[in-house]
Amino acid sequence: MDESLLTRDQTSSKSRRNSGCYLPCRYVLAMLACAGFSVVYMLRVNLSVALVAMVNSTYANSKASANNPECQRNTSKTSTEKEGEFEWDQETQGLILGSFFYGYIITQVPGGWLAARVGAKYLFGFGVLCTSILTLFTPAAANHSVGMFILVRILEGFGEGVTFPAMHAMWSNWAPPLERSKLCTLCYSGLNIGTVIGLPLAGVLCSSDLWGGWPSVFYIFGMLGILWFIIWMIFAHEKPANYPRISKIERDYIISSIGSGQDNKKRNYGIPWCHIWTSPAVWAITVAHFCNNWGFYTFLTCLPSYFKEVLNFSISENGFVSAIPFLLAFFVSVGGGQVADWLRYGKILTTGEVRKVFGTGGFLIPTCLMVSTSYVGCDDTTLAVVLFSLALGMLALNTSSYNVNHLDIAPRYAGVLMGITNSAATIPGMVGPYVVGYLTNNEPTRAQWQKVFYISAGIYVVGWIVYMLLGSGKQQPWNTPFEDLLVPIDIPREPRKPVLTDLLPLNNPEYQFTDASQPGVEQ
Repeated sequence: MDESLLTRDQTSSKSRRNSGCYLPCRYVLAMLACAGFSVVYMLRVNLSVALVAMVNSTYANSKASANNPECQRNTSKTSTEKEGEFEWDQETQGLILGSFFYGYIITQVPGGWLAARVGAKYLFGFGVLCTSILTLFTPAAANHSVGMFILVRILEGFGEGVTFPAMHAMWSNWAPPLERSKLCTLCYSGLNIGTVIGLPLAGVLCSSDLWGGWPSVFYIFGMLGILWFIIWMIFAHEKPANYPRISKIERDYIISSIGSGQDNKKRNYGIPWCHIWTSPAVWAITVAHFCNNWGFYTFLTCLPSYFKEVLNFSISENGFVSAIPFLLAFFVSVGGGQVADWLRYGKILTTGEVRKVFGTGGFLIPTCLMVSTSYVGCDDTTLAVVLFSLALGMLALNTSSYNVNHLDIAPRYAGVLMGITNSAATIPGMVGPYVVGYLTNNEPTRAQWQKVFYISAGIYVVGWIVYMLLGSGKQQPWNTPFEDLLVPIDIPREPRKPVLTDLLPLNNPEYQFTDASQPGVEQ
């Protein structure tokens, strides 16, 4: 068996070399998608840092108490920084930060449906292109009015809303069952890479004089999105069968392990909405997704504000420090995917057990660290950054938990399921920043931010409990339509001949009859 596998692997490698594809093509797709999600999150988080430079903090905190003992000792660090030009208070800033998600939530479920109909490649690509073009117009919209600024951000969310459902639908055609964790975590680790690159780069650009400082953030990030779109349209392909440089062995392996029956577009089956909405496994993923994203989106959008208002980092420092948690999350996400599939492949744990073990670590460890971080002030900024980085980093364990669970329970409808759960998980993106703005408005102190940390920690615990009780790693019965359960079998039939033929020899005159002498025949 070992020699056979070795020979097959050597043959596959030779085929890839001859075809010009030196990596397995499914991993090439994962890296292209990873770059795409990096761009997606650069376009999403650019405002988190840029807003700090855009807003006149003196006006925003004009009613705030001057007594802030945690950060008084650092006031000299930011005294030379130039103030922003927009006079927006914390509530307005929270509304601006959350406006992206008002458009983002609208296209989640339609995105999963469209991916199965028009193709995930085009939907994903044009979704990013739409957001990139609108990002170029963001500075003009901000200078026009708050309303126009919010409208552009809503439209940007509208374009990005299709990206996750589209990519999940694409993986239903590309990811072999025992490689789902590895491929999906590699693909979605682009979220953390984009955040790690986007936050520091935005901080540097805001501190520079390039194209007016903060406007350069939107111009450069928008152009990067357009460049990625061109590369994606050239090199990405919808299915293994359409990939010109894939080896025959890899193509046959993917198709045989997934099965052509998972192709919802080809088979043209309807979506079992009733079964989906009444499935405990779907509700487990939905609740876990919502609870995970409450903390993730809250701090993704508001972390730079926390580091400035409580820990009092400068703009340039802010971007780099804000990126540290997401750098750790990248390594946890990719490493966790490798371990998860190793546990499944070696049959050490079942798929359901792997998802719940990683969910336990992904929810409970950040809960403890989040509460600990809330008690650290400016007197020990290093400890605060370390604890917070560990909290958001360990949250990435959930990438190998609920985030890939859609493909376990219903690979045929993975895009639709991602659209449903991500719709619920978008609500924290709209509500979270506004809650932070409400709690810290005119009082951006450690005590007020402590409430933000406690709310996130409590929601994490709820997500863990629900997922432990209702989560499943088994494929649900409604994933396979009834027509596929009845497999037609063509059974060959033997020629019919009389039963007594072998007993009554036809050449024996004793048993031969004429038409007139046959029994039962009238003469």
